[in-house]
Amino acid sequence: MSDKRGFTLVEILVALGIGAIMLAAIYSMVNLSQNTSSGVERRVTAQQDEKTALELMAMEIGMASYNSFLTNIWVDPANCTALSANQTYKGIQVATANSITIEMDINDNGSIGDANEIISYNYDAGNLYITRETNCGVIPVFRYFDGDGIEIFPTAANPAPIPNIRRIEITLAVETENPDLNNGQRKRMVYSTSVIVRNHVPAM
Repeated sequence: MSDKRGFTLVEILVALGIGAIMLAAIYSMVNLSQNTSSGVERRVTAQQDEKTALELMAMEIGMASYNSFLTNIWVDPANCTALSANQTYKGIQVATANSITIEMDINDNGSIGDANEIISYNYDAGNLYITRETNCGVIPVFRYFDGDGIEIFPTAANPAPIPNIRRIEITLAVETENPDLNNGQRKRMVYSTSVIVRNHVPAM
């Protein structure tokens, strides 16, 4: 007669405990991997969105003053139906540290006001976002440079340097929509680009 013995209750409980610990460790590793993957995906998405926005802004700002050989076509951004009193500003009618309004005669018809010919960008510091509006709406932070690379500071109270603008530096700070699960903080990335305003040179 053979001696057939099974597992004791204590042995079964110990095996179940070890199995539960191993399953918990595996679950924790999988969960951490998913959180890390989600964080990377959020950062990549934010970078792609920011790059797209920066490229759009650079393209649009680069077109400021297009068709500048024409006179008396530049519009008052506050009133689309009135000519600007500052025709020498050409296609950069507003230029401050937090906003810019550009104009261009895209369709070469000698007037400003068609779709996307007046574009305003405004940085809302209180809510940390940039708005963009077209055709007399109000919409990163902008820095302006003259032809010698010297920074100039046009303001609403002193817009006189606007005709000297030759390069505009745009800086965007983007945060991910959701906080990082590891530290509860939003990821922030800062990007900048420079735009040469080709058509804003004085008429010869």
